Amino acid sequence: MRWRDGRRSSNIEDRRGRSLRAGAFKGGIGTIVIALALGYFFGVDPSVLLQLAGGLAPTESTTPYQPTAEEQEQKDFVAVVLADTEDTWHAIFRQAGREYEEPGLVLFRGAVQSACGSASAAMGPFYCPSDRKVYLDLDFFHELQQRFGAAGDFARAYVIAHEVGHHVQNLLGTSDRVRAAQQGQDKAAANALSVKLELQADCYAGVWGNQANRSRQILEDGDIEAALHAASAIGDDTLQKQARGYAVPESFTHGTSAQRVAWFRRGIESGKLADCDTFR
Repeated sequence: MRWRDGRRSSNIEDRRGRSLRAGAFKGGIGTIVIALALGYFFGVDPSVLLQLAGGLAPTESTTPYQPTAEEQEQKDFVAVVLADTEDTWHAIFRQAGREYEEPGLVLFRGAVQSACGSASAAMGPFYCPSDRKVYLDLDFFHELQQRFGAAGDFARAYVIAHEVGHHVQNLLGTSDRVRAAQQGQDKAAANALSVKLELQADCYAGVWGNQANRSRQILEDGDIEAALHAASAIGDDTLQKQARGYAVPESFTHGTSAQRVAWFRRGIESGKLADCDTFR
């Protein structure tokens, strides 16, 4: 992926020098670890899990932080990808007669406090609609490569673009409509709506890749395949089979590997929001 000459976003908030003290969680560290592991595999909101685990009383401390050369390069990469999503979504929204509001992106290590609650890095990257920020621990990129075998810059860019896709859904009111529709539904029906929301974010990530490449020629040979591999590696069925040897479809919240691949592929081949209607 060609990114080094790209513009850097100014919407990066670096909290890697801050830390939340694990002992502050009332439910006990064993309960918290179990809750976070369940959330990681089943896609449950971390704030909900931690509240169920016994409530939150986190305390934050700050220590001097000096990034390594590799960490600084990763931060530059994130800033370039975020800037590219900003440029792309500004253009898309203008074409629709709307104004795009840029999200923030918070870099953290270990655990973080957001407007949606406290969350561990074990949850993976997430978007908080309450403060309109994406949260990312850069160690996830190592896990993406080492645990899931998804290497390459564009695989990492897909992860960021997916979370920005949730921000787009928030701006368009899709997220609110889904939450309203989930009220009163049984767990399986509510999860099915969550899957549609996640698959649409995958498609939006593909739309970004399509339009960014058309405008700025960011893609190189193998990039799309790398992103497709990342989408496949984090499907609900794949994660559940890795965790316990079998999958429970009614518990899926993000979609199967095949679904995630299909919707990302649709977005990157089409480049049109209209082709990302996973609810129809």
